[in-house]
Amino acid sequence: MTDADMQARARQLIACLDLTNLNDDCTEADVAALCERAATPEGPVAAICIWPQFVAFARERLAPAIRIATVVNFPAGGEDLDATLAETRVAVADGAEEIDLVIAYRKIPADPDFVENQVRQVKAVCRTARLKTILETGEIGDPDAIRVACQAALDGGADFLKTSTGKVAENATPVSARLLLGAIADSGRDVGFKPAGGIKTFEDANGYLELAEAICGPGWATPERFRLGASSVLGDLLAVAGGKPRAGGAAGY
Repeated sequence: MTDADMQARARQLIACLDLTNLNDDCTEADVAALCERAATPEGPVAAICIWPQFVAFARERLAPAIRIATVVNFPAGGEDLDATLAETRVAVADGAEEIDLVIAYRKIPADPDFVENQVRQVKAVCRTARLKTILETGEIGDPDAIRVACQAALDGGADFLKTSTGKVAENATPVSARLLLGAIADSGRDVGFKPAGGIKTFEDANGYLELAEAICGPGWATPERFRLGASSVLGDLLAVAGGKPRAGGAAGY
């Protein structure tokens, strides 16, 4: 890949980024800074992903072209459906345009119908908001069980399959990405894919994009179908896009 190709690809990846702050100590000041970072010199990110209590605050400060995503049933992936539905209703009313739901992944594979119903009911209260289902693939572990989780989410009407919360020991991996992308391709549905957690560098991010297009087809990985859940990777993407020295370094979420 030439320098010019890398710069163009980095801009493409920025446009697919869900710039995230789900730190336990996140404050309104942190969210305000995130809103500013999201409108980058190389173009806006796709969305910011924040805690539900900050959605209304961010809506007043975020550039209109950038979506607001928030999380529900997060990070535990519990089984209290009524609480999750109430949380989703408030988030949508506050201005969330995308809902990232942690499915009750501990019910997989013994009771996938529970998860399918959970996804279906949350989808119904999302109204026009997109529903991204977080499968927590690192905790499920077994590939066959991950496939069951994918099918339950798809049958419930999920708009995206997302690997992970970023809050456990194993988050997005190429192995889990292949399983989710394979399920999407096999379904024939217009469903997106979001790897999250552990995406540190341009190379990490680009690897997921290339994998998505290898499985789902060239040109598939647009912001409508492909997102990256990360925070500190933006610095590396901006350096590559601008042809500047790369600091490298650690990633958070």
